[in-house]
Amino acid sequence: MGFFKHFFNKKIIVDTPQQPEDLYKVELTGTVIKVTHPKRADEEIRWEEIEEVRFVNTDEGPFLPDVWMILSGNSKSCSIPQGSKGWDAVYDIVSKYQGFNFENAMKSATCAENQVFEIWKK
Repeated sequence: MGFFKHFFNKKIIVDTPQQPEDLYKVELTGTVIKVTHPKRADEEIRWEEIEEVRFVNTDEGPFLPDVWMILSGNSKSCSIPQGSKGWDAVYDIVSKYQGFNFENAMKSATCAENQVFEIWKK
């Protein structure tokens, strides 16, 4: 019994991400959104540069992120996978933009196919 007690009372810490989205880090300031990933180039866009918000659904989950929020403008773009820390904060901000298309956001939420949804355009 001592062996099992010793084995089951150990605390196991797992440092590896549980989901592919866990590898993405979203940093927000009053002026920029920056997305980093250990195996991708950093992406950054200034809030004032955003001219379009799209949701891109893919059929790549669960091995890769399958819904992305793409912020683009001024020849730049920033891709944020749904489920990453920071997605909700960015969504809360852009969903307040005048003309934000909540209907397309809901369509994206129920879509399991490769599809692009225009959510907002300046």
